[in-house]
Amino acid sequence: MDPSEERTVRSFNDDVNTTINSASDFARLAVELHDAPGVEETVDAVVEFALQALNCTYAGVAFSARGSRPEVVAVTDPVVAEVYELQLSSQDGPLVTAMRERKPVLIRDTAADDRWPQWAGKVAALGVRSVLDVPLATGADPRQTVGVLGLYSPEADAFDADGQAIAHILARHASVALASARHEAAMAQAIDARKLVGQAMGILMERYDMDADRAFAVLKRYSQDTNTKLRDVAQRLIDTRRLPT
Repeated sequence: MDPSEERTVRSFNDDVNTTINSASDFARLAVELHDAPGVEETVDAVVEFALQALNCTYAGVAFSARGSRPEVVAVTDPVVAEVYELQLSSQDGPLVTAMRERKPVLIRDTAADDRWPQWAGKVAALGVRSVLDVPLATGADPRQTVGVLGLYSPEADAFDADGQAIAHILARHASVALASARHEAAMAQAIDARKLVGQAMGILMERYDMDADRAFAVLKRYSQDTNTKLRDVAQRLIDTRRLPT
């Protein structure tokens, strides 16, 4: 085998090994995400995998929030919190754009990018040169946007084509896992709220000799009059045996 053939075979073997390793890593991630007990643990698994699998020094996740500004739920370093806050305070920047347009945004060098010059200048001063924001979404409907995975590096042009491909695969895994974890958390919260309301209704029924419909109506009226969530009204009654005034 001549030297050129040896180089071709060696390159092919390297590519195969890289593919196998990547597949193994994502299989491990899928198991970790499935086994994560809650939203916080799922997010932590996503950002830790990002730091290991990609050429980034920092990572973070921001969730979309209907009717309000995005919620920052994970950062691996305080610098990421600053990068996010600079955008959330102005409602402009790659994170906001990725979340709104459901498209990945790549900044190869914050010192040269002119799309968000004021933000980019401040981020470059923080030591962040490369940015890759990838939307976390579970369907075509914009309302199914979970959030954005943000990846950051102090090196310019840190995310090559392979890195971007891995980031997109990670985002797909993370989108499904996070959507599922948030749904389960919301269901658990709803079940807990129903239990609290039931306990509060029982207290009213026993103390004031009223039926279930009347007890629920009383709780609902206090909730509306005091602009307090029904769950919180019930909790207050259980804790203090008094309705809010």
